[in-house]
Amino acid sequence: MTATSHTTTDRAAFILAALEWLDQCEHGLDPEAVDSAFDLLASERRRQFLTVMMTHEEAITLPDVAEEVAVRETGEPVTELSAQCVANVYISLYHDHLPRLVDAGLITYDQERDLVQPAAVRDH
Repeated sequence: MTATSHTTTDRAAFILAALEWLDQCEHGLDPEAVDSAFDLLASERRRQFLTVMMTHEEAITLPDVAEEVAVRETGEPVTELSAQCVANVYISLYHDHLPRLVDAGLITYDQERDLVQPAAVRDH
């Protein structure tokens, strides 16, 4: 099997598992909510942002989040990252990803202190 066929197989398996989970969901999810959730998760950088927030489960500065996301994206240790790389991730988070996650109710942001934190999301 080639790498491409593994990717295709993995993608198909993931899609089928997601569809099965959606079908078994007891709460009758609103189709627009499902579309919105998948839209939010479509960006690897947003997924990394959310993963960092789930890891910390508390307030953290946005520059620290940017640094952790850059480490995850590059696979490089923090000591090897350029300031420009981290700055580019920060700008992307601040202008694009953070507002979307705040609007979705997943992240809260204290602009004065440049702190982000996971929003209190109810477990279903």
